[in-house]
Parts: sequence; C-alpha cells; structure tokens
Amino acid sequence: MMLSRLTLIQWLSPAFPTGGFAYSHGLEQAMVDGARDADAVVAWVSDVLRRGGGWTDAVLLSLTLRGEDADELSELARAQAGSAERLTETMDQGRAFAQTVEALTGSSQPPRPLPVAVGFSARGLDLPADDVISHYLHAFAANLISAATRFLPLGQAQGQKALAALHPVIAETAARALTAERDSLETGCFGADLAAMRHETLDVRIFRT
Repeated sequence: MMLSRLTLIQWLSPAFPTGGFAYSHGLEQAMVDGARDADAVVAWVSDVLRRGGGWTDAVLLSLTLRGEDADELSELARAQAGSAERLTETMDQGRAFAQTVEALTGSSQPPRPLPVAVGFSARGLDLPADDVISHYLHAFAANLISAATRFLPLGQAQGQKALAALHPVIAETAARALTAERDSLETGCFGADLAAMRHETLDVRIFRT
C-alpha cells in the first residue's frame, strides 16, 4: 500500500506534467472581479469543491474507481463541462496525465477527462477509494490556492493557511462522493461557471482558464 500511495502522490504532484499550473478554473476572473484576499479565495474554492467542478470531478472519479465504463463516464464528463474553458481544462490535463502514466507503466491509457483518467489508472492501486478521492481534491484545491498566491498579494504562509482551511471541505466532499451515483452529477455553482465563461474574453490574463 505504501508504494501505491507514493505513486498516487506522484501522479497528483504539481511536478507531474499535466500543466495544471496554467489553469485557474475561472478563479482568475473571480479575483479580477473582487475576490482579493485569502478569505474570499477560500470561500470561492469551498463553493467549487462542494457544488461546482470539484464536486463533479469527485463523483466522476468515484464512479470510475468503482469500475463503471470509463468511456461512458468520459462522455458524461464532457457534457458536464460548464464552459469551453472548463472542457479544455479537463481534456488537456487528462490527455497529459494519460500520456505520462502510459510512458511510466507501459499500459494503454486513452486520453480522457482528468478525473476519469486518474480513476482509470488508480484502479490498479492498492488504495481505498476515499483516499484517492481526497488526494485528488486536495491537489485540485492546492492548484487553485497556488494560482491565488501568484495573482494576489498573498504570501506563501497565507496561502498554506488557506489550503489548510479547506481540509474539512475536502474531507466532507470526498466522503459524499464515495457513494454518489450518476444522478449526483449536478452543480449549483453558477458564479464560478459564469466567471469561467467571462474569462474567455478577459483582455489580460495569466492563466488559460
């Protein structure tokens, strides 16, 4: 189990070449609009984890880990993307993830949306599903906090405090996703979806989404 855990940590590390650092999931637009401090960023990311793209990613990952058809789930993931940028984000990172895992393991890894790609690969790991889901969500949240530290006058210590404040939300969301079914693939985070749409035409931007 220890080797499996280390493998998962490697896959979800910022050093793993999925290009996650280039994406903000619409957070850049939210920060332009006024989310200018740690509390505002934590509130925004919390909503995304509970009711937005973080939640749907967690459910898709959970379903994939349970052995549901990965190709069908990939189509669902594409349909769940709330904007063109969100679709690009999940497909580009999923493709890069699959290519790297295939290069490491020699096993065929078709390009799929990121949560499905991670779940498909993680089926072979000797790890509880809730561990995989919580690690995935932690990496998801950490990437957004990293984006905030690069965009705002937010120090590294403040960024780490913000990420730590999200741990209960991550644990709660992972626990809910563990037994969620396909009918749980719904979102109610309209502000984040609208921010992602408006980000497509933002004049000056650091991040791709």
